[in-house]
Amino acid sequence: MLRLTRFEELAAIDSPLHLALGVFDGVHLGHRAVISRALEAAEREGGTAGVVTFDPHPIRVLAPDKAPRALLATLDHKAHLLAELGVKLLFAIHFDEAFATLEAEAFLDRLLMAPVRTISIGEDWKFGHARRGDVPMLRRFSAERGFRLEAVPPVMGDGERISSTRIRQAIRDGNLDAAATMLGRPYSVEGQVMEGRKLGRQLGFPTANVATGEVQLPPDGVWAVRAALDDEKLEGVANLGVRPTVDGVQHALEVHLFDFVGDLYDRTLEVTFLSHLRNEQKFGSLDALKNQIALDAEAARKILAEAP
Repeated sequence: MLRLTRFEELAAIDSPLHLALGVFDGVHLGHRAVISRALEAAEREGGTAGVVTFDPHPIRVLAPDKAPRALLATLDHKAHLLAELGVKLLFAIHFDEAFATLEAEAFLDRLLMAPVRTISIGEDWKFGHARRGDVPMLRRFSAERGFRLEAVPPVMGDGERISSTRIRQAIRDGNLDAAATMLGRPYSVEGQVMEGRKLGRQLGFPTANVATGEVQLPPDGVWAVRAALDDEKLEGVANLGVRPTVDGVQHALEVHLFDFVGDLYDRTLEVTFLSHLRNEQKFGSLDALKNQIALDAEAARKILAEAP
């Protein structure tokens, strides 16, 4: 995937562009409906299907007191999810107070310096200073500048609009089945494997300490998980929490990958939560913890063997 951060880079592209615009936190089914219009246009007419998004999330700049404490994906994870859909270009605009003052017309003028043939948005998406940019404005620009506008209605689930807010709440509640239904995929997080205290290795269960960033995590405890390391598919058991038996204080996601041999440090691991096995608890000794980890691993293997 080609990743850009400046309008000048976008304007330098010489093939037709079919762009989906939005924040797309989590790349859920509603987002996919918008993105699919750009993908279909590129397939039909030729050119490049891309996504234009913003980093950080605009609400964290415009109304930080109303911003969610955690998002559904880091920018790198979002790029990974978009690439899996077939998106070839990601233009991530740095959103700050200065950019927030940019009028909607000026934003479109800068965007349309590139050879844009399609713009796809959610039909209620607003943009530009004071959120003055909307579908009617885009329709006027479409007629004047010769691109096609795709304004996509929201996708519904259980009688309500699918939204990142609903998905975050489902994950907080531990209702990962509901989250997966709205996402169109099981919920996962992605991060770099960092060096830890190596206590898992001492117990016979080496773990990968995954730096997840400020993303929404499910309830603490022990989970059966699937993981992706580049193109390698793995399975394992994970502990999410503070590790009270070893006097841990920092919240962490630690993953033991079954039958894996190799160096994970500084590599990117995607972890998909499949089933919650138990709550996190403090054991009286390291031997007791070791015995419980063995039981957890056995339970996780059984669940994963039966999971689709």
